[in-house]
Amino acid sequence: MQAKLQIHNFGSTFGMQDERYLHLLSEKFPNEQAVITELINLRAILSLPKGTEHFVSDLHGESLAFIHMIKNASGVVRKKVDEVYCDTISEEEKRALCALIYYPDERIELIKKYYEAPRPHGSKVESRKTAAKPLKEGANSGYIDLFTQNAEISNLPTLEEWYRLRLHQVVDIARAVTIKYSRSKVHKLLPPDYAYIIDELLHESNLEQHDRQTYYNAIIDAIIETGCAEQLLIAISYLIHSLTIDTLHIVGDIFDRGPGASKILDVLSTVRDHDVQWGNHDIEWMGAMAGNLALLATVLRVSIRYANIETLEEGYGINLLPLANFAMTVYGNDPCDIWQTKDFENNPRLTRSAQLMAKMHKAISIIQFKLEGQTVLRHPEWHMDHRALLDKIDLKTGTITLNGVTYPLLDTYLPTLNPADPYALNQYEQDLMSQLWRSFRKSEKMQRHLRMLYEHGSLYLVRNGFLLYHAAIPLNADGSFTVADVCGKQVSGKALMDRTDEIIRKAYYGEGKEKEDALDYMLYLWEGEFSPLYNKDRMTTFERYFIADKTTHEERKGAYFALADDEHICDAILREFGLDPAVGRIVNGHVPVRTIKGETPTRANGKRFVIDGGFSKPYQEKTGIAGYTLIYNSHGIQLVEHDSFESREQAVLSGSDIHSRTLLQDNSGKRIRIKDTDKGKELLQQIESLEQLLHAYRNGYMRTV
Repeated sequence: MQAKLQIHNFGSTFGMQDERYLHLLSEKFPNEQAVITELINLRAILSLPKGTEHFVSDLHGESLAFIHMIKNASGVVRKKVDEVYCDTISEEEKRALCALIYYPDERIELIKKYYEAPRPHGSKVESRKTAAKPLKEGANSGYIDLFTQNAEISNLPTLEEWYRLRLHQVVDIARAVTIKYSRSKVHKLLPPDYAYIIDELLHESNLEQHDRQTYYNAIIDAIIETGCAEQLLIAISYLIHSLTIDTLHIVGDIFDRGPGASKILDVLSTVRDHDVQWGNHDIEWMGAMAGNLALLATVLRVSIRYANIETLEEGYGINLLPLANFAMTVYGNDPCDIWQTKDFENNPRLTRSAQLMAKMHKAISIIQFKLEGQTVLRHPEWHMDHRALLDKIDLKTGTITLNGVTYPLLDTYLPTLNPADPYALNQYEQDLMSQLWRSFRKSEKMQRHLRMLYEHGSLYLVRNGFLLYHAAIPLNADGSFTVADVCGKQVSGKALMDRTDEIIRKAYYGEGKEKEDALDYMLYLWEGEFSPLYNKDRMTTFERYFIADKTTHEERKGAYFALADDEHICDAILREFGLDPAVGRIVNGHVPVRTIKGETPTRANGKRFVIDGGFSKPYQEKTGIAGYTLIYNSHGIQLVEHDSFESREQAVLSGSDIHSRTLLQDNSGKRIRIKDTDKGKELLQQIESLEQLLHAYRNGYMRTV
């Protein structure tokens, strides 16, 4: 059956655009009844509570903490367990249930080891000592006998009884989580092999009480008898993960010091609805992945400086052997004292010798300064001559002259520096960079993650009254928007952000000279004064390596960072992006919130949230915590503060969790429905189009043949 258009009547009622659109719409809804069914569905969806949005920022490669946060939904899963069971089960039982939901595969494997391990004849389960090995060798020295006198198994003599109890409990939690979603939406998330069974377990309440319980128990018994209990527990646990976070917003900086950025992106690829607002470290990596050699060298330098080469070697399969060989050849007799990696004496991630890493660090740093200088000198419109410093070096005296002041260099052994052309790579350096770029370009996972960052990413996002961006909107000292040159266009405020987003995309999707200039501009975004991702007057990397005088290390922040805590400034920014200052809010990260010094993430009388709380372990000494999550659900806004994550092994073994505290509970007073959201506006437009199609069917403008 197909809907055909009767053109002679149609044009007088609908415009040509409507005609074409309704023609396309009729292919999906080919008759009046199909339209009516969809209208009923969409109008019902509008009345449902809005889904839960989670906002996090500055993950900096800390994959273990991030993955656990996804699994526990920043504490939401534990709250659901508390709501469903209150005081009817013990704290120990609640932790065990949460551990199963968070890590169902590993937890079930551990339970099976307990029940399947041999034990003395006649011994009781509650006093039995398990012979099972640790989940991970070395994870728990001596292995905590988790199940001795443990409530989880003390009254459950068989694995089948453990399965039965846990199936009932996990279904209870899943039912509590799915209650605010349409049945069709939940069904789409179910694994095909078990969709019917899980759907029946979640929606069995339409029977009489006695019959319902009998029917329900029969399903559970059949699941266990057919050996499907393990698969069902895993499937339902993953369903809970999917629905406790309806939308995930990453407000910048997936990459940096931590070792697991590639793992974070692997997990993000499984999250149904997510977006990324690019941060400065994301742009650094995106530029490197796309072919900006100065940023490629920067990525390598930063990774080696912090002994974080897991992301490169293990995550993306980048071969660093050519760099190691080059470094040993050029700097083999150089002690490279100032080039030692951070905390090299106690750094557990130092997988090569400290001396080799120091030599690699120096080799790639010198190459970076050369490539950086080349790029800056190609673009005088950037006004960044102060970052081209190699020609200011006097190798004979071992000094450098900046702004009329001469400073001694901390390292004067620079054999690859040609005073006649200090920014030129020698042939060996050129060959090395060609090899490294080929390795980047041929990494399938790296290129897949780059596409993912472009497809799901943007410089900023406006969603449901929130304005999300990573770092700054460049401002003048008087609070007005800074006018800056972005690849030939003078722009400010929202126009600056839009133009910058456009250029970032051209660096990947563009062609010819346009692509080359855009790719160069990625370096400006990493360290430029009016970059919304950096917004400092200079990046003094060279000075920090080579000059002892700390006055040369100063980086002055843009006016935004001093002014954005002012409510009136936030109002102006919100208006610039089309939001109502009375209800709109800004969310950004970039600058760690030093709670130990009394700083708060809530700024400008609640108009702005700064949610960089220190996911990255090196920052936790400054922040005093281990991250924030801003949660926006149908009741309102919650701001959750997290303590550090112990380990995945402990979470599986003992049910340990990230301890979180709610700092802010801003309830709206009435339940927020889908009709009140941006998604609701989209659905209302769809309803309007469907009503036009229904009108066309009922009035003979469209007919089914």
